[in-house]
Amino acid sequence: MARHLITSALPYINGIKHLGNMVGSMLPADVYSRYLRQRGHDVLYICATDEHGTPAELAAKEQGIPVADFCAQAHDAQKAVYDGFALAFDYFGRSSSPQNVEITQHFARKLHENGFIEERAIRQVYSPADGRFLPDRYVEGTCPHCGYDKARGDQCENCTRVLDPTDLINPRSAISGSTDLEVRETKHLFLLQSKLQREVMEWVARHDGVWPHLASSIAHKWLTEGLHDRAITRDLDWGVPVPADTWPELAAEGKVFYVWFDAPIEYLGATKEWSDIDPSTRDWKSWWYDVDDTVRYTQFMAKDNVPFHTVMFPATELGIREPWKKVDFVKAFNWLTYYGGKFSTSQKRGVFTDHALEILPADYWRYFLIANAPESDDSSFTWEHFTATVNKDLADTLGNFVNRVLSFSKKRFGEEVPAGGEPGAAEARLGEQIAELLGEYESQMEALQFRKAAAALRALWSAGNSYLEEKAPWLEIKTDKDGAALTLRTAMNLIHLYAVVSEPFIPSSSAAMRQAFALPDDTATWVTPEEARSLTSVPVGTPFTVPPVLFAKLTEEDLEAYKERFGGEPA
Repeated sequence: MARHLITSALPYINGIKHLGNMVGSMLPADVYSRYLRQRGHDVLYICATDEHGTPAELAAKEQGIPVADFCAQAHDAQKAVYDGFALAFDYFGRSSSPQNVEITQHFARKLHENGFIEERAIRQVYSPADGRFLPDRYVEGTCPHCGYDKARGDQCENCTRVLDPTDLINPRSAISGSTDLEVRETKHLFLLQSKLQREVMEWVARHDGVWPHLASSIAHKWLTEGLHDRAITRDLDWGVPVPADTWPELAAEGKVFYVWFDAPIEYLGATKEWSDIDPSTRDWKSWWYDVDDTVRYTQFMAKDNVPFHTVMFPATELGIREPWKKVDFVKAFNWLTYYGGKFSTSQKRGVFTDHALEILPADYWRYFLIANAPESDDSSFTWEHFTATVNKDLADTLGNFVNRVLSFSKKRFGEEVPAGGEPGAAEARLGEQIAELLGEYESQMEALQFRKAAAALRALWSAGNSYLEEKAPWLEIKTDKDGAALTLRTAMNLIHLYAVVSEPFIPSSSAAMRQAFALPDDTATWVTPEEARSLTSVPVGTPFTVPPVLFAKLTEEDLEAYKERFGGEPA
C-alpha cells in the first residue's frame, strides 16, 4: 500500500479556532487520514501550532505573561479542543520547537549559499511612542484596495491582498495605537523569489488538472502578477533567530525570521519532533527527503493560505537545491461563513470550537461540517441548517435505524442475533445496492470530494431505512416469524457495516455501533464488495446490546437557545 504524508494548515496560536478553521483544514485532513488508514495505507498526519509572529507577542503582552508561557498554554488549550473533536494526528507539534529552529536555519543557510537570500537596507515603520521598529502586523490601518479599516501591515483579512505596512492608509501602531509613525532605514534578509519565478511556474504547471481549480487558480494568479523579492526577517523578540554564523550583524540586532518563512518548514520540524520521541523506530527523513516516488503528500488548507503553500514555500524548497518532498495535492477550501458573514477570531464572530463541544458531542459537528464543506464555493453556517441536518441525517436516518432495529429485535427475539430464513430477492437487491453505494463512497473519498462522499454515506444509511420499510418486520412477524428474523439479522449486519465505513466521519458513534455486537475478533477495517453483498459479518447468535441514543433530535427550543447565545445573522 502507498505511504501518505498529510498536513493541514497550522492553526495560529492566538486563541481557540472557529468552525471555519476546523472545516477548512484540520477536520477534512483527519477524515481523509482515517479513511486511508482503514484501507490499509501507511499514513502520517502532521500538524502543529503556528507560534511565531506579532499576534503571539501582542496576546502575551495583553495577558502580562512571557510569550513563551503564553504559547505553551495556548498550545495545550488548542490540543485539548482537537482531542475533543477526535482529530487523530500522528503528531501535533509546535513551530517554536528546537527542531523547527534547526531546520529553518538550515534552509536559510542553503538559500544563501545558492544565491537566493540577500541582505538589503530598507525603510521601515518606526514608532517613537513604542521605541521600536514595527513589524508588518504591528501596523494597522485602512486597506488601499478594499477600504477595510482593520487591515494589517502584511495582509488584508477582508480581501486577502498581500500588503506592506507602508501601503496602509491612516496607519497606527498595534501596540500603543499611536499614529505618530516614522519611516527609518534598517536591514533585513530578502528571499529572491524573482530569481525562482520560472522554476515555480514550471512546477505549478505540472500540477494543472491535478490540483482542484481553486488551488491552481490562486497559484497562477500570484505567478501572473509576478513573484517579488520578499523580506523574510522581522524585528521581533519571539521567533526563529537569524543564525549568527551566517549573518552576525543581523543576529546581534535580534532579527528573527518572518513567521511565513518558518511556519511551513514546521511540517518538517513537527515530523522531526515526532521522530525524536523514538528515533530507533521513526525516521522523519524517510517521509521528507528524496522520497518522490514512495510518498504521496497531500496538504489541506483554506484559500487564504493557498498562495504561501503553492508559491512561496515551493520557491523556498526549490531554492534549497536539496530533494525535500514537495506537495503532490493541495486540497483547498473556500470559506465557511456565519449567516453569510465571515467567522472572525479577532472579532469573536461565529461559533468557536470549544463552545461547539460544550453544546453537542463532536460527531454532530464533524458530520455537519464535512457534509457542507465549502469546496466549490463559500458555504454558510446557520443554526436552522445545522438543526435540520442533524435531525434528518443523524437522528432520523442513522440513529433511528439503529435504535429501532436493535430494540425491536431484543423485544421479540431476545439479546442475540436471530437466525430466521434464507436471504431472498429483497436481500439480494439490498446487497447489490449497498455494494454500489459503497463503491461510490470510496470513489468520492479517493477523489477528496467530501460533500459527495457525505452524500454517498447518507445514501448508504437511507438504503437501510428503505429496506426496513419494504420488509416491515413489525408486520412481517405476525405472519412470518422467520422472515422477520431474517430482516432484522440483515439490518443488524447493515448496522455493523455502517459502524465500519462511517468511522472517518463519526468515529465515536461508529465505535458505539460496533460495540453493540459482542464479536470476539472484530478486526474489520473496511468492507469488501462481497461482504457488502452478503451482509453476514455478524453471525447468528451473536450477543448484542441496545446502545444509548446515538443522536438526540434537536428541538425548536434548542434552536432558539443556540441563536440566543450566539446570535443569528451577524450585525
